[in-house]
Amino acid sequence: MKKIGSLVLVVLMTFVTYGQETKQREAVKGHTDQNKFRQMKDVLPTPNSQRTASGAPGHEYTQQKVDYVMNIRLDEEKNQIYGDEKITYHNNSKDHLEYLWIQLDQNMRAADSKTPDINSDRFNSTLNGPNSFTNNNLKKRFDGGFNITAVKNADGSDLSYLINRTMMRINLPTPLAPGGVFNFQIDWWYNINNYVEIGGRSGYEAFEDGNNNYTIAQFFPRLCVYDNVEGWQNMQFWGRSEWALEFGDYDVKITVPADHVLEATGELQNPKDVLTREQRKRFDEARKSFNDVVFIVTQEEAEAAEKKRTGGEKTWHFNAKNVRDFAFASSRKYIWDAMAVDINGKTVMAISMYPKEGNPLWEEHSTRVVANTLEEFSKLTFDYPYSKAISVHAKRQGMEYPMICFNYGRPNPDGTYSERVKRGMIGVITHEVGHNFFPMIVNSDERQWTWMDEGLCSFVETLAELDYDPNFFTGNLPKDIVRYMGGDQQYISPIMSQGDYVYQFGPNAYTKPAAGLYMLRQTIMGPELFDYAFRTYSQRWMFKHPTPADFFRTMEDASAMDLDWFWRGWFYTTDYTDIGVKEVKSYYLTDQATDRAKEFATNNNLNLDEYKDKLVYYKEAENGVPGDDAKKASEFPFLQEHLAKMSDDEKADIVEDMPNYFYEVTFDKPGGLVMPIIVELTYEDGSTERKTFPAQIWRYNDEEVKKVFKSDKLITNIVVDPDLETADVDMTNNAWPKESKPNQFDEFKNKIKN
Repeated sequence: MKKIGSLVLVVLMTFVTYGQETKQREAVKGHTDQNKFRQMKDVLPTPNSQRTASGAPGHEYTQQKVDYVMNIRLDEEKNQIYGDEKITYHNNSKDHLEYLWIQLDQNMRAADSKTPDINSDRFNSTLNGPNSFTNNNLKKRFDGGFNITAVKNADGSDLSYLINRTMMRINLPTPLAPGGVFNFQIDWWYNINNYVEIGGRSGYEAFEDGNNNYTIAQFFPRLCVYDNVEGWQNMQFWGRSEWALEFGDYDVKITVPADHVLEATGELQNPKDVLTREQRKRFDEARKSFNDVVFIVTQEEAEAAEKKRTGGEKTWHFNAKNVRDFAFASSRKYIWDAMAVDINGKTVMAISMYPKEGNPLWEEHSTRVVANTLEEFSKLTFDYPYSKAISVHAKRQGMEYPMICFNYGRPNPDGTYSERVKRGMIGVITHEVGHNFFPMIVNSDERQWTWMDEGLCSFVETLAELDYDPNFFTGNLPKDIVRYMGGDQQYISPIMSQGDYVYQFGPNAYTKPAAGLYMLRQTIMGPELFDYAFRTYSQRWMFKHPTPADFFRTMEDASAMDLDWFWRGWFYTTDYTDIGVKEVKSYYLTDQATDRAKEFATNNNLNLDEYKDKLVYYKEAENGVPGDDAKKASEFPFLQEHLAKMSDDEKADIVEDMPNYFYEVTFDKPGGLVMPIIVELTYEDGSTERKTFPAQIWRYNDEEVKKVFKSDKLITNIVVDPDLETADVDMTNNAWPKESKPNQFDEFKNKIKN
């Protein structure tokens, strides 16, 4: 009799669970072709001796090296730049190379450039005055392309070459063997663009006082990347997707007007030739100042310099080791300040250069933001290896290069500024300085995979901004990508798309990858696992060329987490998150036999009266409210007797608070993405509890799942994703009871009453 009674009790208690598991097993049969958890072996490239299955560089990994010796001259009167460069190309690959490919980025502004032709035009039929008519219809196209004046061998003989828009092929006299070195020279010049008027990622800004601010980049012919992934990465530069570049050593001399102040990639080799004794003294003070900014050139000195031109020229000499690019900024208008940053015992200089038009905002924040960025990015990646990081103020710019970046954020002419301008300036400096890590050191292919530098940088930027200001609006959290992901699918591309061909470039390459990584860290993996894996990836691929597969594989290899479901959904599709509460069935305890129990007894020839003092029944509550026959577990004497007879070892496995109420919750998933289910339960006494179920809960049924919650208190509210952690696009189905919103008639009645 005792065994039969226990059997009845067990059957009644497990009825719900059994039904749930049966449904899951049946559902998976029809969903094998849509299995969101299938491995990525059909998508990722096969590992090899150069790129391993763990995501690390293999024992045969190679990459090319390119060294440059350049003489540059900036002509301020003509707004032209001239250069001659000697290039040493090291073929570290296993291949014989018949030619070299070189990037001529300025050719996107050549008079015959096809870049304007790929954009759709709209005719402006409104009224036009003489200025607008002239600008729109009579002006010649600006000719800002490279003028190549010489391409020569090391011995001075001419080299054969061909220019195809923004790419130039050097036809080698003989194939360059593995381990071989090829030396050659290119001479060139071009017209510098006024980027404020005609656009561009570099150029100059003309001020009303007659001075210019030159932020110069992509200014010299640069070698393309050659590797075992793309061969030559020689996709044309259309103006959006950025660059793939080789590391190398740079020796650069830049001649500019004598009264200009200049900063650049690398170490200044001749400070006594270009800086005053006072400036050198101030810079030495800055190297020891870890808390306060030191002015190398004050605003008073900058204002005096911009009012007159002294004439003559100076040559600034820089040397940079193991960098992938080179850029510089030059103007007589610059205020120049700096402070020291302690990066794990190494002193790094945080530097800012800005015209007076940037103050007071720039002197208050720029250099401190640079310092904070170096500290925070170093924590999550590796110790910043270079000696300095420079933030240069340039109107409507946000561009990054090794050790130097150009950033917007300009106050009004009277010096006032809005909170939006301030946060925009802090955000762009954090982002662009952060690019020193991605892609200047972790050197991914920007032309092909924009998200690998922009997305990763935006993610770490978010953490750095919140460290600088805990109330900072980053715009890169999961909740910030909801509107984009829930939008028209015709205008959304997967993250794994080449940047030139996506509709909404910003959300695709910046916000969605950043939000996804934030979600991985905070919600899916946890900071400890995520940070170790992310740091492992960063350190594995310092000064190397990683691919998406290397990132995906390393994150799993270093964390022991299968994340293929996340990469596939978040990066390779345009699916969205939508998880809701479909139904809640609540049960309470009673000693009155339920209809289901009676049916069970009849089918099994049992007399329930014989077990009246031995059974606990679950009864479904109407509208979530227990009936008058509800009892608590503590009110069943036989249950208390049963617990009292247990041994101490058995009692150790018993929960302290016996459940009195039971809730079977059905979660549905109208969205295509699988995600963890984050549930917040609110109890009758106002207390709350969080439960998180891993994404694998959806492995057997991609449409809906059930979970049972047991409690000693009544549950009054259930909410899915209460803190908007999973980018859920529809919050109207996330709560139980359903949150009722007044209709227009109700709102009208309330308005009349008030």
